[in-house]
Amino acid sequence: MNATITAVRDQASDFVELCKPRITILVLVTTFTGMWLAGNGAVTLDLIIFTLLGTGLASSASGALNNYVDREVDKRMARTRMRALPCSRLHPQQALWLGVMFSLWSFAILFYLVNPLTAYLAAATTYFYVMIYTVWLKRSSPLCTEIGGVAGALPPVIGWVAVTNDVGLPALAMFLIMFIWQPPHFWALALLRADEYRQAGLPMLPVTNGQQATKIRMLLYTIVLIPVSTTMYWLQVVGPTYLVLSVVLGLAYLLLTIDFARKPITHQSTRRLFGFSIFYLLGLFTLIFVDCRCSGGIIW
Repeated sequence: MNATITAVRDQASDFVELCKPRITILVLVTTFTGMWLAGNGAVTLDLIIFTLLGTGLASSASGALNNYVDREVDKRMARTRMRALPCSRLHPQQALWLGVMFSLWSFAILFYLVNPLTAYLAAATTYFYVMIYTVWLKRSSPLCTEIGGVAGALPPVIGWVAVTNDVGLPALAMFLIMFIWQPPHFWALALLRADEYRQAGLPMLPVTNGQQATKIRMLLYTIVLIPVSTTMYWLQVVGPTYLVLSVVLGLAYLLLTIDFARKPITHQSTRRLFGFSIFYLLGLFTLIFVDCRCSGGIIW
């Protein structure tokens, strides 16, 4: 009995990992922030639940389908070879059908319980991430990280559209923040794993352009991120507290990136920069939520 319970628990854990839960958490945080701003701090509980459920399912579907497409590539990389599909703990068809099922559930929930535009936008995000980024760009161009960032930057727009059924300037500003944040966030890890990407035949920027060019590109994106993050203040949707702390966070991120760029790449420096980049994004969107010029709250 204990062996059976352990086996079921392990398989459940593998299914969860297929869906990339850490990415889904970031998706849900940024989606909720978009909803909160769009609703001026007054959003019905049922709309929050259905939007986050549908968006979370879309994100999980993207993760499962990404694992399915990349299963052979993952075998050639130390970072990913222990995943469930490369190790044959799960069958590829299980990941495929899980991704398809979650995509359909996501579309149905968002279409019928939120609004059609939100459903189409979430479906387009999954399509872009799986087909445009994973299937095409990741295997053909070093621009994959930058162009592929479109999918990762859409969650706050989805949250905004769920409330307004339209796209507003604050939603586009949040999209731009996430779009610019993603390349330096990913390249820190890609620099550390450049040899693995080369062996796997993936033309990531550190493979095609080298370390120095990648570090310079990271610095440029991180510099641009500071003024872009302040657009939320100039659009008058957040207060001066956000303005000051977003600049402080941005400067701290930039200083860490400069330090990373000046020194040899190590596991410790990569973990520190990669971890801080996640802290930076969560901190920024938490500040947007806390300091937004909204009145009201969740309507039960």
